[in-house]
Amino acid sequence: MNTRKLLLMLLICSIGELAISQSWEPLFNGKNLQGWESNGGAAKYHVADGSIVGITQPNTPNTFLCTKKNYGDFILELEVYLSDRVNSGIQFRSALKPASQTVYGYQCELDPSQRSWSGGIYDESRRGWLYPLSRNEPAKEAFLLSAWNTVRIECIGQEINTFVNGIHASRLVDDLSDEGFIGLQVHAIDREADAGKEIRWKNIRILTEDLEKYKTPLDPRVPEISYLKNELTEWERDHGFRLLWDGKTSNGWRGAKLEAFPESGWEIKDGVLTVLATDGGESTGPGDIVTTKMYSDFELELKFKISKGANSGIKYLVDPTLNKGAGSAIGCEFQILDDANHPDAKMGVKGNRTVGALYDLIAPKNLQTPWRKKSFNAEGWNTARIVSRDGNVTHWLNNELIVSYDRFSHMFEALVNYSKYKNWEQFGRWAEGSILLQDHGNEVSFHSIKIREF
Repeated sequence: MNTRKLLLMLLICSIGELAISQSWEPLFNGKNLQGWESNGGAAKYHVADGSIVGITQPNTPNTFLCTKKNYGDFILELEVYLSDRVNSGIQFRSALKPASQTVYGYQCELDPSQRSWSGGIYDESRRGWLYPLSRNEPAKEAFLLSAWNTVRIECIGQEINTFVNGIHASRLVDDLSDEGFIGLQVHAIDREADAGKEIRWKNIRILTEDLEKYKTPLDPRVPEISYLKNELTEWERDHGFRLLWDGKTSNGWRGAKLEAFPESGWEIKDGVLTVLATDGGESTGPGDIVTTKMYSDFELELKFKISKGANSGIKYLVDPTLNKGAGSAIGCEFQILDDANHPDAKMGVKGNRTVGALYDLIAPKNLQTPWRKKSFNAEGWNTARIVSRDGNVTHWLNNELIVSYDRFSHMFEALVNYSKYKNWEQFGRWAEGSILLQDHGNEVSFHSIKIREF
């Protein structure tokens, strides 16, 4: 290519960039807070040096400076500066609970702490973490402390993507909220030493038209997390996922000790599969259910919700031909339990029967951020994820890694030899097995059960 053609191409690109810049709507005029209003707590905001400045204040809840206008589909871009390790966030498609003046909705996290989840997506005052950067570790390095950072949020339909300094951070699909205001958070503080710390925002602008034309190319290495109910996204289908339960029928499932699906005790209603409460015993009601197909190397994901004091489990590598007598079918188990209200949480060895554990073998711990407890919602829906590949198995609870082991290792063999499974030959080392949902006499619900095989 000759020099003239190169200069011409650069000129065309520059004109294109100018045209794009003229499509942006500024949300902040650089002079005052016109078009914004404060909600929630009592932290103060003002304008200085062409930026919005929020100042932390003790003894007040989270405070949000919010646009007076709502936005649905958009591309939002702004710069943010955190001079200290004070948490913040950018609300979008958010709303206000009038009675309590509580802001709720999607938040792009700004996290300068050791956890480094800036760009992750949190559901403020609603469901909690939707896309923690435990699922996208490389993006944790994108945010810079004591420097201006560019944050870009792209909301188009059900797809939400975030970028920090050009690094793809979150790739979320969700359908709970389709519009709402933009908000700048000053987080509540616990320590007096954090009072008076500043968060700054500037160059806040938004695109609301021709979004497909201007959206950022997605990093194919960034995994997608979907909260659509009993529905696969295009990304999931392209990556080999399929629904293990169709949300309507018992197709693909049967009783663990039956030739067919249990006639009663398992309810299918409104896209939710529920084992109904009986006497609290292990498989003394309708019994466990298992997939009619066997799996070896796979990634399994599902949503579950417990009732108070409930016990259940998700088993894998199950051999339904074993244990035709009383009790549950035999296989490795991702424990489902109300740790606070069920006595089994205090049995076993050092927590190896609590929620998320490899039951009776390995206790769950937050393996990526060990200074934090595991994430669990005792009153709402939780995400269980199990990955089995080449003998290596991981348990994930609400997209945080809590158990990791090699089922062919000497350590695993030793654990089995001192557990309730010691009499089952080659337990956990079988080439393949069914997936099982357990009846333990308590009401537990499931939906969005999906799997891909490696």
